[in-house]
Amino acid sequence: MCTWAEHEAAVARLKASYARIPADQQVRLAKKTSNLFRPRETTRTHGLDVSGLTDVIAIDVEKQIADVQGMCTYEHLVDVTLRHGLIPTVVPQLRTITLGGAVTGLGIESTSLRLGLPHESVIEMDVLTGSGDVVTATPTNEHAALFNAFPNSYGSLGYAVRLQISLQPATHYVELRHHLVPNALEAAAVIHEVARTGEFQGVRVDAIDGTVFSPREIYLTLAHFTNENGPVSDYTRHKIYYKSVQEIQRDRLTMHDYLWRWDTDWFWCSRAFGAQNPIARRVWPRHLRRSDVYHRLVALDSRIGARRVLDKLKGIAGRERVVQDIEVPVARLADFLDWFDTNIGMRPVWICPLRTGRDWSTYPLEPGEVYVNVGFWGTVEVPAESEPHRLNRMIEREVDRLGGHKSLYSESFYPHDEFDRLYGTRQLDTLRETYDPQGRLKNLYDKTVRNQ
Repeated sequence: MCTWAEHEAAVARLKASYARIPADQQVRLAKKTSNLFRPRETTRTHGLDVSGLTDVIAIDVEKQIADVQGMCTYEHLVDVTLRHGLIPTVVPQLRTITLGGAVTGLGIESTSLRLGLPHESVIEMDVLTGSGDVVTATPTNEHAALFNAFPNSYGSLGYAVRLQISLQPATHYVELRHHLVPNALEAAAVIHEVARTGEFQGVRVDAIDGTVFSPREIYLTLAHFTNENGPVSDYTRHKIYYKSVQEIQRDRLTMHDYLWRWDTDWFWCSRAFGAQNPIARRVWPRHLRRSDVYHRLVALDSRIGARRVLDKLKGIAGRERVVQDIEVPVARLADFLDWFDTNIGMRPVWICPLRTGRDWSTYPLEPGEVYVNVGFWGTVEVPAESEPHRLNRMIEREVDRLGGHKSLYSESFYPHDEFDRLYGTRQLDTLRETYDPQGRLKNLYDKTVRNQ
């Protein structure tokens, strides 16, 4: 943890780095890691110095709140809070996601049906705006409009320097039930029941997500937080978590391992690198079996083109990258999955129900309504003459037709007018006139669709 004095010194360095950026250049973070899946300009030489903003400042155990610097990763945040018997209300699946990133973007996890999204745990935040000022925004003060529009703004309104967030008590263990349902309609019915009652088959459900292996093989993983002692599984070594979902009905993990159960194999995506091969797994260093390592391997392949060479040797004409997370109302889950099976056909996919407690202007989900996040990450073989981004645009249109929304951490292909309608850009533009009058920050469309 850092002291308040160290935090203030880091903020001073941040503001000084802003002042050094020429007035005719736009501002962005000088950040070593990213969980974004879209190309970005790499020619800029200036960036904001956030190197001193990666820690936890203070924890109030009695009030169950924490003051956290914006670039603090959830991996570090969890390590600190667990020492006090607490965890964040929602912990996104990947270790190197930062708290500020999850709030200005959109994080989600298995507690989101019960506790919402990460930004709903925020009590107040200090934001470095495009004008170079640091302002404290809360739901009720003079910067309330900034507070409300900050989620899903992806740095177009500024960067979170400090966030005060609510925490929840942490148990020692998590008991899991992998409940097999025969189709998406039945999955939606179980989600409805858990949302309505907070339990399933008489057992409290503290967290819920699911894995769709095929249209007729869907597992909902129902988690119960407990301090009852018992044997635990370890999926950081030879066993692979997502495969266990099909193999055993009940499981138990430590709270720490439950929070990072998906990170070791990047859900199932580590298989693309051979990390799930039993022989390779024995020699692949355990500390290098984690999502940020695989992310760097993807970036390396993008530069050297090894996948394209292999595809050519195999006679594969073309591929389209389809890396997306979308939300649809739970009543339309079956409709979306049926459409997805017919038109995309990627397997497995991840599902995670969620419910928000209030309206957020830049990601307008209906408060109190249950939605289901569907995550799918990979490539799909396409004909050589296939229109660029055809599958991704089909997904965007279908999600909109079903009354859902798409997260913007990956590539997006919306026309400008459609994007403006879906993501509340009129309000963002009004706020930018107040907090970034010189246009030092890219707007949301430029950042997330034009990849500038």
